[in-house]
Amino acid sequence: MRGSLCINYIETPISRESLYFSDGLSRRNEVLAVELLPHKNNCWKAKEESSLDNLLSNRIKSVPKSFIREILKVTTQPDVISFAGGLPNSELFPVSQIETACCDVLKNNGPKALQYSSTEGDADLRQWISNRYKSQQGLQVNPDNILITNGSQQTFDLIGKVLLNEGDNIAIENPGYLGAIQSFALFQPKMHTVELNEDGLNLEELDQVLASKQPKLLYSVPNFQNPTGISYSQANREAVANIIKQHNTLLVQDDPYGALRFSGTPRSSFYELAPENTLLLGTFSKIVVPSFRLGWIVAPDWLIEPLTIAKQAADLHTNYFSQQVMLKYLTENSLDDHIATIIEHYARHKEAMISAIEKHFPKEVHVAPSEGGMFLWVTIPDHISSMDLFDEAIQNKVAFVPGIPFYVDKIQQNTMRLSFVTVNEEKIEEGIKRLGQCIAKMSNARYVC
Repeated sequence: MRGSLCINYIETPISRESLYFSDGLSRRNEVLAVELLPHKNNCWKAKEESSLDNLLSNRIKSVPKSFIREILKVTTQPDVISFAGGLPNSELFPVSQIETACCDVLKNNGPKALQYSSTEGDADLRQWISNRYKSQQGLQVNPDNILITNGSQQTFDLIGKVLLNEGDNIAIENPGYLGAIQSFALFQPKMHTVELNEDGLNLEELDQVLASKQPKLLYSVPNFQNPTGISYSQANREAVANIIKQHNTLLVQDDPYGALRFSGTPRSSFYELAPENTLLLGTFSKIVVPSFRLGWIVAPDWLIEPLTIAKQAADLHTNYFSQQVMLKYLTENSLDDHIATIIEHYARHKEAMISAIEKHFPKEVHVAPSEGGMFLWVTIPDHISSMDLFDEAIQNKVAFVPGIPFYVDKIQQNTMRLSFVTVNEEKIEEGIKRLGQCIAKMSNARYVC
């Protein structure tokens, strides 16, 4: 039963119509509807409809639950080897250092740290971020152009509130980050995709989309992209920047994984290549801890004030105690040493997964090149749907994320995302072995039939 195992954990019914975000996403969600609709009698766990359901806004009705979040409900069983989550490895969190920082803040600055604070965020923390951009990337970023947010995820919401009206055009990578797709969808734009190749964006397609659709923004993850793990080449970045500057379009550079480079050479930020057109997003979630929900946005003068007003209306300010603890941690410890530890572990896990794939997967399987981050993007034989493979895999106690939900259109159904950061090398070997057996079984079944 296609999609049955994951949909069985969704409490609210999904209809074909409910999977439509906007004109730009209709094809994607038509395919998702076909893939995910279960047989009602077997695995439908629907809540009773309320007479007040009609009070819900059209925008929330048009946005389904996060597919990945629903998959994670299936993978909570302790005997399931999961390559599904996009979570950092919690065993590497600097718990003792954070404990020390918490105690220090409460002891020496408790009353202030527990009070309301400014919307923009702690001035010293913004200065630290500014200094970090200068030392690590050579970027001149004014602290006044930095807004501290509730994770980088909130930046999507603020950008949408400030820039997007219903029906506005935006451009996004295909495949793209599901969290951004879901967040921007609340503002009911028309999403237009630009194909992502192994060296970056398809330049001809980008120029065509920007010229014909004139999108307000292009959302991009140029470093170790989610879900593919690829990075734009230097040549591709320079070409993208030149195209962006020819059009009245903002480029939103999301960079949650940029510090997690295992090999290769760092490449230019779009903030360097097209500063007037670029918004920079950052986060501490992947390099320190995610639960503090501390991210930021770097925006030009004309945009930082509207974003600040939108944040004032949303939540007044980001958790000030967490900001103070993070600042104390950053000033009393070496972030570079901590990142080096993360990289050492992640790089080893990545190599273990690639080695296991080479051993246990069919030769025609392709793994996109990646020099860092948290994910591998795998293309399996084209006669196998990754959604069908997921059902077979979960029966064998191994999980991954099918590639389908990451596509807005031009969906490749034989793709999947594998996370290598939270599973040890022994389990990586066993999990990939099980997954390879599932692929082989489905390939053999094709010929038996």
